Amino acid sequence: MRSGAKIGIITGVSIVVLAGGGYAAYSLMGGSDSGSGGAKARTVVAEPPSADQAAAGAKDFLAAWAAGDIAKAASLTDDPAAATTALTAFKDQVKPSALTLTPTGPTTQQVFSAATGTPAPAKPTAAASATPAAGTPGATDSPSATATPGPTGTLMSFKARAEFEGTSRAWDYQGFLGVVKMSDNTPAVHWAPSVLHPHLSGNETIATQQVFAPPSTVVDRNGKPLQGASLTAALMNTVQENAQKLLPPDPTRDQDAGKAVVISDPAGKAPSDKLFTIVEPKPGKPFKVTIDNTVQAAAEKAMTDLGGKPGSVVAIEPSTGQVLAFANSPANGQNRAFTGLLAPGSTMKIVTSAALLEAGINPDTVVACPEKSSNAVAIPNDFPGAFPNNTLQQDFMVSCNTAFINQGLTSLKPETLSGTAKDLFGIGLEWKTGLPNADGKVPATPGSKDEQAMNYIGQGKVQMNPLAIASITATVQSGAFKQPILVAGLPQQAAARQISPDVAAKLRAMMNATAVGGTAKDVMAGITDNAGAKTGSAEVQGASTTNSWFAAFRGNIAVASEVQGGGHGVDAAGPAVASILKAAAGR
Repeated sequence: MRSGAKIGIITGVSIVVLAGGGYAAYSLMGGSDSGSGGAKARTVVAEPPSADQAAAGAKDFLAAWAAGDIAKAASLTDDPAAATTALTAFKDQVKPSALTLTPTGPTTQQVFSAATGTPAPAKPTAAASATPAAGTPGATDSPSATATPGPTGTLMSFKARAEFEGTSRAWDYQGFLGVVKMSDNTPAVHWAPSVLHPHLSGNETIATQQVFAPPSTVVDRNGKPLQGASLTAALMNTVQENAQKLLPPDPTRDQDAGKAVVISDPAGKAPSDKLFTIVEPKPGKPFKVTIDNTVQAAAEKAMTDLGGKPGSVVAIEPSTGQVLAFANSPANGQNRAFTGLLAPGSTMKIVTSAALLEAGINPDTVVACPEKSSNAVAIPNDFPGAFPNNTLQQDFMVSCNTAFINQGLTSLKPETLSGTAKDLFGIGLEWKTGLPNADGKVPATPGSKDEQAMNYIGQGKVQMNPLAIASITATVQSGAFKQPILVAGLPQQAAARQISPDVAAKLRAMMNATAVGGTAKDVMAGITDNAGAKTGSAEVQGASTTNSWFAAFRGNIAVASEVQGGGHGVDAAGPAVASILKAAAGR
Protein backbone atom coordinates (compact mmCIF):
# COMPACT_ATOMS: atom_id res chain seq x y z
CA MET A 1 0.00 0.00 0.00
CA ARG A 2 1.23 3.47 -0.77
CA SER A 3 1.79 6.06 1.90
CA GLY A 4 -0.79 8.82 2.01
CA ALA A 5 1.93 11.45 2.43
CA LYS A 6 2.21 14.23 -0.11
CA ILE A 7 5.77 13.27 -1.00
CA GLY A 8 6.08 9.68 -2.06
CA ILE A 9 7.17 7.03 -4.47
CA ILE A 10 8.21 8.09 -7.93
CA THR A 11 7.85 5.51 -10.66
CA GLY A 12 10.80 4.10 -12.53
CA VAL A 13 10.03 6.06 -15.69
CA SER A 14 11.74 9.29 -14.77
CA ILE A 15 14.69 7.36 -13.45
CA VAL A 16 15.20 5.46 -16.70
CA VAL A 17 16.43 8.62 -18.32
CA LEU A 18 18.16 10.01 -15.31
CA ALA A 19 20.23 7.02 -14.31
CA GLY A 20 22.26 7.07 -17.49
CA GLY A 21 20.95 4.18 -19.54
CA GLY A 22 18.00 1.98 -20.24
CA TYR A 23 16.71 2.88 -23.67
CA ALA A 24 18.29 4.19 -26.80
CA ALA A 25 17.54 7.10 -29.10
CA TYR A 26 14.00 7.08 -30.43
CA SER A 27 12.12 9.20 -32.93
CA LEU A 28 9.47 11.90 -32.56
CA MET A 29 7.85 12.85 -35.85
CA GLY A 30 6.66 16.31 -36.73
CA GLY A 31 4.48 17.05 -39.77
CA SER A 32 4.48 14.48 -42.55
CA ASP A 33 6.47 11.28 -42.70
CA SER A 34 10.20 11.96 -42.99
CA GLY A 35 10.55 9.03 -45.32
CA SER A 36 8.55 10.93 -47.94
CA GLY A 37 10.50 14.17 -47.74
CA GLY A 38 8.60 15.70 -44.78
CA ALA A 39 9.87 17.06 -41.49
CA LYS A 40 12.94 15.39 -40.09
CA ALA A 41 12.37 13.16 -37.09
CA ARG A 42 13.46 14.46 -33.69
CA THR A 43 15.29 11.89 -31.66
CA VAL A 44 16.50 11.68 -28.09
CA VAL A 45 20.28 11.58 -28.10
CA ALA A 46 22.68 9.98 -25.66
CA GLU A 47 24.32 13.27 -24.74
CA PRO A 48 22.76 14.90 -21.67
CA PRO A 49 21.30 18.40 -21.88
CA SER A 50 23.41 21.26 -20.56
CA ALA A 51 22.44 22.75 -17.23
CA ASP A 52 20.87 25.73 -18.99
CA GLN A 53 18.94 23.46 -21.37
CA ALA A 54 17.65 21.29 -18.50
CA ALA A 55 16.53 24.35 -16.56
CA ALA A 56 14.87 25.87 -19.63
CA GLY A 57 13.18 22.61 -20.56
CA ALA A 58 11.69 22.20 -17.08
CA LYS A 59 10.72 25.89 -16.81
CA ASP A 60 8.98 26.07 -20.18
CA PHE A 61 7.06 22.84 -19.65
CA LEU A 62 5.92 23.81 -16.15
CA ALA A 63 4.91 27.29 -17.31
CA ALA A 64 2.79 25.89 -20.15
CA TRP A 65 1.17 23.28 -17.89
CA ALA A 66 0.38 25.84 -15.18
CA ALA A 67 -1.12 28.17 -17.77
CA GLY A 68 -3.43 25.43 -19.00
CA ASP A 69 -1.77 25.32 -22.43
CA ILE A 70 -1.82 21.54 -22.72
CA ALA A 71 -0.87 21.45 -26.40
CA LYS A 72 2.27 23.50 -25.76
CA ALA A 73 3.21 21.57 -22.61
CA ALA A 74 2.81 18.25 -24.39
CA SER A 75 4.92 19.44 -27.33
CA LEU A 76 7.77 20.07 -24.88
CA THR A 77 7.91 16.37 -23.93
CA ASP A 78 9.35 13.36 -25.69
CA ASP A 79 5.89 11.74 -25.97
CA PRO A 80 3.35 14.43 -26.92
CA ALA A 81 0.46 12.03 -27.47
CA ALA A 82 0.68 10.39 -24.05
CA ALA A 83 1.37 13.74 -22.37
CA THR A 84 -1.67 15.34 -24.00
CA THR A 85 -3.95 12.54 -22.79
CA ALA A 86 -2.56 12.57 -19.24
CA LEU A 87 -2.46 16.36 -18.83
CA THR A 88 -6.01 16.65 -20.16
CA ALA A 89 -7.19 13.98 -17.71
CA PHE A 90 -5.46 15.81 -14.85
CA LYS A 91 -7.21 19.06 -15.79
CA ASP A 92 -10.65 17.45 -16.21
CA GLN A 93 -10.54 15.00 -13.31
CA VAL A 94 -8.49 16.72 -10.62
CA LYS A 95 -10.13 20.07 -11.54
CA PRO A 96 -7.78 22.57 -9.91
CA SER A 97 -9.04 26.16 -10.12
CA ALA A 98 -5.44 27.37 -10.18
CA LEU A 99 -2.11 25.61 -10.59
CA THR A 100 1.28 27.07 -9.63
CA LEU A 101 4.38 25.14 -10.67
CA THR A 102 7.76 26.47 -9.59
CA PRO A 103 11.03 24.94 -10.80
CA THR A 104 13.47 24.28 -7.97
CA GLY A 105 16.44 23.18 -10.06
CA PRO A 106 18.33 19.96 -10.56
CA THR A 107 18.31 17.30 -7.88
CA THR A 108 20.00 14.00 -7.19
CA GLN A 109 19.05 10.41 -6.70
CA GLN A 110 19.81 10.82 -3.00
CA VAL A 111 17.45 13.79 -2.68
CA PHE A 112 14.83 11.93 -4.62
CA SER A 113 15.20 8.90 -2.34
CA ALA A 114 15.00 11.00 0.80
CA ALA A 115 11.92 12.85 -0.47
CA THR A 116 10.05 9.74 -1.50
CA GLY A 117 11.23 7.40 1.23
CA THR A 118 12.44 4.86 -1.31
CA PRO A 119 15.90 3.49 -2.07
CA ALA A 120 17.73 5.06 -4.97
CA PRO A 121 16.90 2.84 -7.93
CA ALA A 122 19.62 0.84 -9.58
CA LYS A 123 20.74 1.89 -13.02
CA PRO A 124 18.51 0.15 -15.54
CA THR A 125 19.62 -2.25 -18.19
CA ALA A 126 19.47 -1.46 -21.88
CA ALA A 127 16.30 -3.48 -22.45
CA ALA A 128 13.86 -2.02 -24.97
CA SER A 129 10.31 -1.11 -24.06
CA ALA A 130 7.16 -0.90 -26.13
CA THR A 131 5.42 2.28 -27.22
CA PRO A 132 2.51 2.88 -24.84
CA ALA A 133 -1.02 3.17 -26.11
CA ALA A 134 -2.36 6.70 -25.90
CA GLY A 135 -3.75 7.35 -22.47
CA THR A 136 -2.41 4.15 -20.94
CA PRO A 137 1.33 4.59 -20.41
CA GLY A 138 2.88 1.77 -18.43
CA ALA A 139 4.81 2.44 -15.27
CA THR A 140 8.11 1.93 -17.05
CA ASP A 141 7.04 2.56 -20.63
CA SER A 142 8.83 4.87 -23.02
CA PRO A 143 8.69 5.16 -26.80
CA SER A 144 10.14 2.10 -28.49
CA ALA A 145 13.86 1.70 -28.62
CA THR A 146 16.29 -1.03 -29.42
CA ALA A 147 19.84 0.30 -29.55
CA THR A 148 22.36 1.05 -26.82
CA PRO A 149 23.72 2.97 -25.05
CA GLY A 150 20.74 4.96 -23.78
CA PRO A 151 20.54 8.70 -23.34
CA THR A 152 21.52 10.46 -20.15
CA GLY A 153 19.09 13.00 -18.71
CA THR A 154 18.89 15.42 -15.82
CA LEU A 155 16.61 14.92 -12.82
CA MET A 156 14.79 18.15 -11.96
CA SER A 157 12.45 18.97 -9.10
CA PHE A 158 9.61 21.44 -8.77
CA LYS A 159 7.07 22.68 -6.27
CA ALA A 160 3.40 22.30 -7.12
CA ARG A 161 0.46 24.13 -5.58
CA ALA A 162 -3.09 23.33 -6.63
CA GLU A 163 -6.05 25.41 -5.50
CA PHE A 164 -9.71 24.41 -5.63
CA GLU A 165 -13.01 26.23 -5.81
CA GLY A 166 -14.99 26.56 -2.60
CA THR A 167 -12.09 26.14 -0.19
CA SER A 168 -9.07 28.08 0.99
CA ARG A 169 -7.08 24.88 1.30
CA ALA A 170 -4.18 24.53 -1.13
CA TRP A 171 -2.47 21.29 -2.06
CA ASP A 172 1.33 21.53 -2.00
CA TYR A 173 3.60 18.75 -3.10
CA GLN A 174 7.08 18.20 -4.52
CA GLY A 175 7.37 16.86 -8.04
CA PHE A 176 10.11 15.38 -10.16
CA LEU A 177 10.70 15.22 -13.90
CA GLY A 178 13.53 14.27 -16.19
CA VAL A 179 14.88 16.38 -19.05
CA VAL A 180 16.62 14.83 -22.05
CA LYS A 181 18.32 16.33 -25.08
CA MET A 182 16.81 16.03 -28.55
CA SER A 183 18.63 15.72 -31.88
CA ASP A 184 17.68 19.31 -32.79
CA ASN A 185 19.61 20.49 -29.71
CA THR A 186 16.48 21.31 -27.72
CA PRO A 187 15.51 19.92 -24.32
CA ALA A 188 12.39 17.80 -23.74
CA VAL A 189 10.70 16.52 -20.61
CA HIS A 190 10.77 12.74 -20.56
CA TRP A 191 7.10 11.87 -20.21
CA ALA A 192 5.95 9.53 -17.45
CA PRO A 193 2.75 9.35 -15.34
CA SER A 194 4.88 10.35 -12.34
CA VAL A 195 5.37 13.83 -13.83
CA LEU A 196 1.81 14.56 -12.67
CA HIS A 197 2.48 13.25 -9.16
CA PRO A 198 5.29 11.05 -7.81
CA HIS A 199 2.84 8.35 -6.65
CA LEU A 200 1.20 7.90 -10.04
CA SER A 201 2.18 4.94 -12.20
CA GLY A 202 0.99 2.60 -14.90
CA ASN A 203 -2.71 2.62 -15.68
CA GLU A 204 -3.68 4.30 -12.42
CA THR A 205 -5.88 7.38 -12.46
CA ILE A 206 -5.70 10.59 -10.44
CA ALA A 207 -8.96 12.43 -9.81
CA THR A 208 -11.08 14.33 -7.31
CA GLN A 209 -13.42 11.83 -5.66
CA GLN A 210 -15.90 11.51 -2.84
CA VAL A 211 -14.28 10.32 0.38
CA PHE A 212 -15.82 9.21 3.63
CA ALA A 213 -14.61 9.34 7.20
CA PRO A 214 -13.70 6.02 8.75
CA PRO A 215 -16.80 4.52 10.36
CA SER A 216 -17.37 5.30 14.00
CA THR A 217 -17.35 1.55 14.37
CA VAL A 218 -17.53 -1.44 12.07
CA VAL A 219 -20.29 -3.87 12.96
CA ASP A 220 -21.02 -7.42 11.94
CA ARG A 221 -24.18 -8.60 10.18
CA ASN A 222 -26.00 -8.60 13.53
CA GLY A 223 -25.01 -5.03 14.43
CA LYS A 224 -22.38 -6.02 16.99
CA PRO A 225 -18.91 -4.38 17.01
CA LEU A 226 -16.70 -6.36 14.64
CA GLN A 227 -14.10 -8.60 16.24
CA GLY A 228 -11.23 -10.56 14.72
CA ALA A 229 -7.46 -10.19 14.52
CA SER A 230 -7.49 -10.78 10.75
CA LEU A 231 -10.03 -8.00 10.23
CA THR A 232 -7.45 -5.23 10.44
CA ALA A 233 -8.41 -1.56 10.42
CA ALA A 234 -6.67 -1.15 7.06
CA LEU A 235 -8.71 -3.94 5.49
CA MET A 236 -11.98 -2.65 6.89
CA ASN A 237 -11.21 0.89 5.68
CA THR A 238 -10.59 -0.57 2.22
CA VAL A 239 -13.91 -2.42 2.34
CA GLN A 240 -15.69 0.83 3.17
CA GLU A 241 -13.91 2.80 0.43
CA ASN A 242 -14.73 0.18 -2.18
CA ALA A 243 -18.32 -0.15 -0.99
CA GLN A 244 -18.89 3.59 -1.35
CA LYS A 245 -17.76 3.33 -4.99
CA LEU A 246 -19.69 0.18 -5.84
CA LEU A 247 -22.98 0.59 -4.00
CA PRO A 248 -25.88 2.32 -5.79
CA PRO A 249 -26.20 6.08 -5.13
CA ASP A 250 -27.58 6.90 -1.71
CA PRO A 251 -28.44 10.59 -1.15
CA THR A 252 -28.31 10.14 2.61
CA ARG A 253 -24.85 8.61 2.45
CA ASP A 254 -23.60 11.15 -0.10
CA GLN A 255 -24.48 14.02 2.24
CA ASP A 256 -21.72 12.79 4.54
CA ALA A 257 -19.06 12.69 1.82
CA GLY A 258 -16.00 14.87 1.63
CA LYS A 259 -13.82 15.48 -1.40
CA ALA A 260 -10.19 14.55 -2.00
CA VAL A 261 -7.58 14.02 -4.69
CA VAL A 262 -7.15 10.26 -4.97
CA ILE A 263 -5.02 7.88 -7.04
CA SER A 264 -7.00 4.75 -7.94
CA ASP A 265 -6.53 1.48 -9.74
CA PRO A 266 -9.39 1.22 -12.29
CA ALA A 267 -9.43 -2.56 -11.87
CA GLY A 268 -9.98 -2.18 -8.12
CA LYS A 269 -7.09 -4.52 -7.31
CA ALA A 270 -4.92 -2.01 -5.43
CA PRO A 271 -5.86 0.21 -2.50
CA SER A 272 -6.65 3.85 -3.26
CA ASP A 273 -4.07 6.51 -2.36
CA LYS A 274 -5.65 9.67 -0.89
CA LEU A 275 -3.20 12.47 -1.64
CA PHE A 276 -5.03 15.57 -0.40
CA THR A 277 -8.35 16.27 1.31
CA ILE A 278 -10.18 19.23 -0.24
CA VAL A 279 -13.31 19.04 1.92
CA GLU A 280 -13.38 17.00 5.13
CA PRO A 281 -16.10 14.35 5.28
CA LYS A 282 -18.62 14.32 8.10
CA PRO A 283 -17.90 11.98 11.03
CA GLY A 284 -18.43 8.35 10.13
CA LYS A 285 -21.43 6.26 11.08
CA PRO A 286 -21.46 2.54 11.94
CA PHE A 287 -20.56 0.47 8.90
CA LYS A 288 -22.10 -2.99 8.56
CA VAL A 289 -20.32 -5.88 6.85
CA THR A 290 -21.51 -9.44 6.18
CA ILE A 291 -19.16 -11.02 8.75
CA ASP A 292 -20.75 -13.05 11.55
CA ASN A 293 -18.78 -12.58 14.76
CA THR A 294 -19.50 -16.13 15.93
CA VAL A 295 -18.18 -17.68 12.74
CA GLN A 296 -15.29 -15.21 12.66
CA ALA A 297 -14.22 -16.16 16.17
CA ALA A 298 -14.13 -19.82 15.13
CA ALA A 299 -12.12 -18.96 12.01
CA GLU A 300 -9.58 -16.96 14.02
CA LYS A 301 -9.18 -19.80 16.53
CA ALA A 302 -8.75 -22.31 13.70
CA MET A 303 -5.85 -20.25 12.35
CA THR A 304 -4.31 -19.75 15.79
CA ASP A 305 -4.46 -23.51 16.33
CA LEU A 306 -2.16 -24.03 13.32
CA GLY A 307 0.75 -23.26 15.62
CA GLY A 308 2.40 -20.72 13.34
CA LYS A 309 1.96 -22.50 10.02
CA PRO A 310 0.87 -20.12 7.23
CA GLY A 311 -2.73 -20.65 6.25
CA SER A 312 -6.13 -19.10 5.66
CA VAL A 313 -9.83 -19.88 5.69
CA VAL A 314 -13.04 -18.41 4.24
CA ALA A 315 -16.68 -19.10 5.14
CA ILE A 316 -19.50 -18.13 2.77
CA GLU A 317 -23.29 -18.15 3.02
CA PRO A 318 -24.29 -20.14 -0.11
CA SER A 319 -27.77 -18.63 -0.43
CA THR A 320 -26.38 -15.09 -0.79
CA GLY A 321 -22.65 -15.26 -1.47
CA GLN A 322 -22.05 -13.14 1.61
CA VAL A 323 -18.73 -13.77 3.35
CA LEU A 324 -19.36 -14.89 6.93
CA ALA A 325 -15.72 -15.02 8.01
CA PHE A 326 -12.15 -14.98 6.78
CA ALA A 327 -8.96 -15.40 8.75
CA ASN A 328 -5.27 -15.68 8.07
CA SER A 329 -2.20 -17.06 9.75
CA PRO A 330 -0.42 -14.82 10.54
CA ALA A 331 -3.38 -12.50 11.17
CA ASN A 332 -1.48 -9.32 10.39
CA GLY A 333 0.25 -10.50 7.23
CA GLN A 334 -1.00 -10.92 3.67
CA ASN A 335 -4.73 -11.46 3.31
CA ARG A 336 -3.92 -14.78 1.68
CA ALA A 337 -7.53 -15.91 2.08
CA PHE A 338 -8.39 -13.49 -0.74
CA THR A 339 -5.12 -12.67 -2.51
CA GLY A 340 -3.09 -15.86 -2.23
CA LEU A 341 -2.75 -18.11 -5.27
CA LEU A 342 -1.76 -21.74 -4.79
CA ALA A 343 -2.44 -25.07 -6.46
CA PRO A 344 -5.64 -26.32 -4.77
CA GLY A 345 -4.92 -30.02 -5.14
CA SER A 346 -7.85 -32.42 -5.16
CA THR A 347 -10.41 -29.83 -4.09
CA MET A 348 -10.31 -28.99 -7.82
CA LYS A 349 -11.92 -32.37 -8.46
CA ILE A 350 -15.23 -30.71 -7.56
CA VAL A 351 -14.96 -28.71 -10.79
CA THR A 352 -13.57 -31.65 -12.76
CA SER A 353 -16.50 -33.78 -11.54
CA ALA A 354 -18.95 -31.11 -12.68
CA ALA A 355 -17.39 -31.20 -16.15
CA LEU A 356 -17.52 -35.01 -16.28
CA LEU A 357 -21.13 -35.09 -15.09
CA GLU A 358 -22.09 -32.61 -17.80
CA ALA A 359 -20.26 -34.82 -20.30
CA GLY A 360 -22.55 -37.74 -19.41
CA ILE A 361 -20.46 -39.59 -16.83
CA ASN A 362 -22.64 -40.46 -13.83
CA PRO A 363 -21.67 -41.08 -10.20
CA ASP A 364 -22.35 -44.81 -10.71
CA THR A 365 -20.42 -45.01 -14.00
CA VAL A 366 -17.44 -47.35 -13.74
CA VAL A 367 -14.26 -45.25 -13.96
CA ALA A 368 -11.24 -47.44 -13.30
CA CYS A 369 -8.63 -46.30 -10.78
CA PRO A 370 -5.26 -47.70 -12.00
CA GLU A 371 -1.99 -47.25 -10.16
CA LYS A 372 -0.71 -44.70 -12.71
CA SER A 373 -2.35 -42.36 -15.22
CA SER A 374 -2.20 -42.92 -18.97
CA ASN A 375 -0.52 -39.66 -20.01
CA ALA A 376 3.18 -39.58 -20.95
CA VAL A 377 4.35 -38.32 -17.58
CA ALA A 378 2.38 -40.84 -15.55
CA ILE A 379 0.88 -39.61 -12.27
CA PRO A 380 0.41 -42.03 -9.34
CA ASN A 381 -2.19 -42.01 -6.61
CA ASP A 382 -1.61 -41.21 -2.99
CA PHE A 383 -2.33 -44.82 -2.09
CA PRO A 384 -1.17 -48.22 -3.42
CA GLY A 385 -3.05 -50.63 -5.62
CA ALA A 386 -5.46 -50.52 -8.57
CA PHE A 387 -9.26 -50.50 -8.40
CA PRO A 388 -10.61 -51.31 -11.86
CA ASN A 389 -14.26 -51.51 -10.78
CA ASN A 390 -14.50 -48.19 -8.99
CA THR A 391 -17.33 -45.84 -9.89
CA LEU A 392 -16.86 -42.10 -10.35
CA GLN A 393 -18.33 -41.52 -6.89
CA GLN A 394 -15.95 -44.01 -5.30
CA ASP A 395 -13.03 -42.34 -7.09
CA PHE A 396 -14.16 -39.00 -5.68
CA MET A 397 -14.49 -40.46 -2.18
CA VAL A 398 -10.93 -41.83 -2.16
CA SER A 399 -9.56 -38.99 -4.33
CA CYS A 400 -8.20 -41.19 -7.11
CA ASN A 401 -5.92 -39.05 -9.27
CA THR A 402 -5.56 -41.56 -12.07
CA ALA A 403 -9.30 -41.99 -12.58
CA PHE A 404 -9.91 -38.26 -12.94
CA ILE A 405 -6.93 -37.79 -15.24
CA ASN A 406 -7.77 -40.71 -17.55
CA GLN A 407 -11.48 -39.97 -17.73
CA GLY A 408 -10.80 -36.27 -18.18
CA LEU A 409 -8.43 -36.90 -21.08
CA THR A 410 -11.01 -39.26 -22.63
CA SER A 411 -14.24 -37.31 -22.12
CA LEU A 412 -13.26 -33.65 -21.98
CA LYS A 413 -11.77 -31.23 -24.46
CA PRO A 414 -8.66 -29.34 -23.34
CA GLU A 415 -10.67 -26.14 -22.84
CA THR A 416 -13.63 -27.76 -21.04
CA LEU A 417 -12.25 -27.51 -17.51
CA SER A 418 -11.61 -23.78 -17.82
CA GLY A 419 -15.04 -23.26 -19.38
CA THR A 420 -16.79 -25.17 -16.61
CA ALA A 421 -14.91 -23.25 -13.92
CA LYS A 422 -15.89 -19.92 -15.44
CA ASP A 423 -19.38 -20.62 -16.78
CA LEU A 424 -20.74 -22.51 -13.75
CA PHE A 425 -18.56 -21.35 -10.85
CA GLY A 426 -17.56 -17.80 -11.87
CA ILE A 427 -13.83 -18.55 -11.72
CA GLY A 428 -12.04 -16.07 -13.98
CA LEU A 429 -14.71 -13.39 -13.76
CA GLU A 430 -13.58 -10.14 -12.15
CA TRP A 431 -15.01 -10.28 -8.64
CA LYS A 432 -15.37 -7.07 -6.65
CA THR A 433 -15.88 -8.40 -3.16
CA GLY A 434 -15.09 -5.22 -1.27
CA LEU A 435 -11.43 -6.17 -0.79
CA PRO A 436 -8.64 -6.74 -3.31
CA ASN A 437 -8.74 -10.38 -4.36
CA ALA A 438 -6.82 -12.59 -6.76
CA ASP A 439 -9.09 -14.32 -9.24
CA GLY A 440 -8.72 -18.09 -9.52
CA LYS A 441 -6.87 -19.30 -12.60
CA VAL A 442 -7.63 -22.32 -14.79
CA PRO A 443 -5.69 -22.32 -18.10
CA ALA A 444 -8.03 -22.15 -21.10
CA THR A 445 -5.56 -23.94 -23.36
CA PRO A 446 -3.23 -26.34 -21.57
CA GLY A 447 0.17 -26.50 -23.22
CA SER A 448 0.29 -30.31 -23.33
CA LYS A 449 -1.59 -33.48 -22.38
CA ASP A 450 0.56 -33.69 -19.26
CA GLU A 451 -0.42 -30.16 -18.20
CA GLN A 452 -4.05 -30.93 -18.98
CA ALA A 453 -3.80 -34.04 -16.81
CA MET A 454 -2.34 -32.11 -13.89
CA ASN A 455 -5.06 -29.45 -14.12
CA TYR A 456 -7.78 -32.06 -13.55
CA ILE A 457 -6.36 -32.81 -10.11
CA GLY A 458 -5.65 -29.19 -9.11
CA GLN A 459 -1.96 -29.18 -9.89
CA GLY A 460 -0.27 -27.92 -13.06
CA LYS A 461 -1.12 -24.27 -13.65
CA VAL A 462 -4.40 -24.19 -11.74
CA GLN A 463 -4.27 -21.62 -8.92
CA MET A 464 -6.88 -20.87 -6.29
CA ASN A 465 -7.34 -19.40 -2.83
CA PRO A 466 -9.82 -20.29 -0.07
CA LEU A 467 -12.19 -17.54 -1.29
CA ALA A 468 -12.46 -19.26 -4.68
CA ILE A 469 -12.74 -22.81 -3.32
CA ALA A 470 -15.30 -21.76 -0.69
CA SER A 471 -17.32 -20.13 -3.47
CA ILE A 472 -17.13 -23.31 -5.60
CA THR A 473 -18.32 -25.31 -2.59
CA ALA A 474 -21.13 -22.82 -1.93
CA THR A 475 -22.23 -23.08 -5.56
CA VAL A 476 -22.56 -26.84 -5.22
CA GLN A 477 -24.54 -26.50 -2.01
CA SER A 478 -26.99 -23.85 -3.29
CA GLY A 479 -27.08 -24.87 -6.94
CA ALA A 480 -26.24 -21.36 -8.16
CA PHE A 481 -23.12 -19.18 -8.26
CA LYS A 482 -23.40 -16.14 -6.00
CA GLN A 483 -20.30 -13.98 -6.24
CA PRO A 484 -18.76 -13.48 -2.77
CA ILE A 485 -19.29 -10.04 -1.20
CA LEU A 486 -18.40 -8.42 2.11
CA VAL A 487 -21.13 -5.76 2.12
CA ALA A 488 -24.78 -6.51 1.44
CA GLY A 489 -25.96 -4.88 -1.76
CA LEU A 490 -22.65 -4.87 -3.59
CA PRO A 491 -23.05 -5.80 -7.27
CA GLN A 492 -22.41 -9.49 -7.93
CA GLN A 493 -21.13 -10.93 -11.19
CA ALA A 494 -23.39 -13.55 -12.71
CA ALA A 495 -22.08 -16.80 -14.13
CA ALA A 496 -22.80 -17.51 -17.79
CA ARG A 497 -25.15 -20.33 -16.87
CA GLN A 498 -26.50 -21.96 -13.76
CA ILE A 499 -25.41 -25.42 -12.76
CA SER A 500 -28.24 -27.81 -13.60
CA PRO A 501 -30.28 -29.17 -10.66
CA ASP A 502 -29.31 -32.70 -11.71
CA VAL A 503 -25.55 -32.01 -11.73
CA ALA A 504 -25.76 -30.03 -8.48
CA ALA A 505 -27.63 -32.85 -6.76
CA LYS A 506 -25.10 -35.43 -7.93
CA LEU A 507 -22.18 -33.29 -6.75
CA ARG A 508 -23.80 -32.83 -3.35
CA ALA A 509 -24.31 -36.59 -3.09
CA MET A 510 -20.66 -37.26 -4.01
CA MET A 511 -19.43 -34.74 -1.43
CA ASN A 512 -21.82 -36.16 1.17
CA ALA A 513 -20.51 -39.67 0.51
CA THR A 514 -16.95 -38.34 0.98
CA ALA A 515 -17.91 -36.76 4.31
CA VAL A 516 -19.66 -39.92 5.52
CA GLY A 517 -17.46 -42.70 4.18
CA GLY A 518 -14.55 -41.24 2.20
CA THR A 519 -11.30 -39.44 2.93
CA ALA A 520 -13.10 -36.79 5.00
CA LYS A 521 -15.10 -39.12 7.27
CA ASP A 522 -12.94 -38.84 10.39
CA VAL A 523 -12.72 -35.04 10.26
CA MET A 524 -16.43 -34.66 9.49
CA ALA A 525 -17.60 -37.12 12.14
CA GLY A 526 -20.58 -35.72 14.03
CA ILE A 527 -21.32 -33.02 11.43
CA THR A 528 -24.70 -33.88 9.96
CA ASP A 529 -27.42 -31.88 8.13
CA ASN A 530 -26.49 -33.40 4.74
CA ALA A 531 -22.94 -32.12 5.01
CA GLY A 532 -20.48 -32.65 2.18
CA ALA A 533 -16.70 -32.37 1.91
CA LYS A 534 -13.66 -32.76 -0.31
CA THR A 535 -10.07 -33.23 0.81
CA GLY A 536 -7.03 -32.03 -1.07
CA SER A 537 -3.26 -32.01 -0.85
CA ALA A 538 -1.09 -30.10 -3.32
CA GLU A 539 2.53 -30.82 -4.09
CA VAL A 540 4.88 -27.85 -4.29
CA GLN A 541 8.19 -28.00 -6.10
CA GLY A 542 11.05 -27.97 -3.63
CA ALA A 543 8.84 -28.62 -0.60
CA SER A 544 8.99 -31.92 1.25
CA THR A 545 5.47 -31.59 2.67
CA THR A 546 2.33 -30.97 0.66
CA ASN A 547 -0.05 -28.08 1.23
CA SER A 548 -3.25 -29.11 3.00
CA TRP A 549 -6.66 -28.16 1.50
CA PHE A 550 -10.20 -28.92 2.63
CA ALA A 551 -13.64 -27.76 1.55
CA ALA A 552 -17.01 -28.58 3.10
CA PHE A 553 -20.60 -27.41 3.50
CA ARG A 554 -23.46 -27.98 5.89
CA GLY A 555 -26.78 -26.14 6.02
CA ASN A 556 -26.27 -22.60 4.76
CA ILE A 557 -22.50 -22.35 5.18
CA ALA A 558 -19.59 -23.40 2.97
CA VAL A 559 -15.98 -23.26 4.18
CA ALA A 560 -12.58 -23.77 2.55
CA SER A 561 -9.09 -23.66 4.04
CA GLU A 562 -5.48 -24.08 3.01
CA VAL A 563 -2.46 -24.66 5.23
CA GLN A 564 0.98 -24.29 3.72
CA GLY A 565 3.07 -27.35 4.49
CA GLY A 566 0.12 -28.84 6.36
CA GLY A 567 0.28 -32.27 4.74
CA HIS A 568 -2.87 -34.12 3.71
CA GLY A 569 -6.22 -32.37 3.64
CA VAL A 570 -7.37 -34.07 6.84
CA ASP A 571 -4.17 -33.21 8.70
CA ALA A 572 -4.49 -29.41 9.01
CA ALA A 573 -7.06 -27.73 6.77
CA GLY A 574 -9.71 -30.35 7.57
CA PRO A 575 -9.79 -29.77 11.33
CA ALA A 576 -9.87 -26.00 10.72
CA VAL A 577 -12.93 -26.29 8.47
CA ALA A 578 -14.69 -28.79 10.72
CA SER A 579 -14.27 -26.59 13.78
CA ILE A 580 -15.97 -23.70 11.96
CA LEU A 581 -18.85 -25.87 10.77
CA LYS A 582 -19.42 -27.05 14.33
CA ALA A 583 -19.33 -23.49 15.67
CA ALA A 584 -21.88 -22.45 13.04
CA ALA A 585 -24.32 -25.25 13.82
CA GLY A 586 -27.86 -24.11 13.17
CA ARG A 587 -27.08 -21.90 10.20
